[in-house]
Amino acid sequence: MPDPREDELERMLLEVKARLESVVALRRDRGGEAPVITAVNHGYGAVLATARTLIGRAAHSIDIVHARRPSAEERALRPSERAERELLREAAGVVRVRLLTTPGLLDDEFVREQGSAGRPADVRVTRMAPLQALVVDGRAALVVADSAAGRRSSVIRVPEVLHSLDTLFQSVWRDALPAGEDRLFGDRRRAAIARRILHTLQAGVTDEVAARELTVCVRTYRSHVAEIMAKLGATSRFQAGVRAAELGLLRPARASGAAAGRT
Repeated sequence: MPDPREDELERMLLEVKARLESVVALRRDRGGEAPVITAVNHGYGAVLATARTLIGRAAHSIDIVHARRPSAEERALRPSERAERELLREAAGVVRVRLLTTPGLLDDEFVREQGSAGRPADVRVTRMAPLQALVVDGRAALVVADSAAGRRSSVIRVPEVLHSLDTLFQSVWRDALPAGEDRLFGDRRRAAIARRILHTLQAGVTDEVAARELTVCVRTYRSHVAEIMAKLGATSRFQAGVRAAELGLLRPARASGAAAGRT
């Protein structure tokens, strides 16, 4: 069954792209105006340099959407992934950084680094349509998106487009999940308990058997399950498993005594 939330995100993304295309068409032939849309050409190196400039000018906020996998040509031309992480270190210490990405593009090493950073970037994960965007202070955005005409990279300072981007980001961010087990569940101990419970749900054991394996009463076990579902934004145990799998919280289950307790 289609996910209504994903349909809504797709609609909003198409709206952002349509607004961008219309603004480009309206302003293409207007000479003498301050440039509100600037094309970024000459490959991914130019995109990276533009991002560095924008990040260096940030005064209070940087919002990043990393939900577009690079093409084979871009992967051949682009510098190492490490270079992209280094850009955020150039932001001033007072700047709030939020990174929204997809499970397949999540940089686990970067997430671990943020755990010990003095002012860590807030990283969340969700499923969404392909888009690459960097929004600085709500006043300028670097957007890399695919269209019928091919890949287009642009710096945008058009208020209506920036508003659409902000609306899209806030909507997705609100329902996205914090990256990393510790950050999602609070600490390592609670993350370890949650991981064990998720595996019992995956294995399909009864609450009674799962509670016995975890050495807790059934009521406590069910309380843990309810808390995990709430953290994952799930309305059913099945949906909790799906969302946990998307985040990489469920690893291949090993044979254990739990399997014998299925009913």
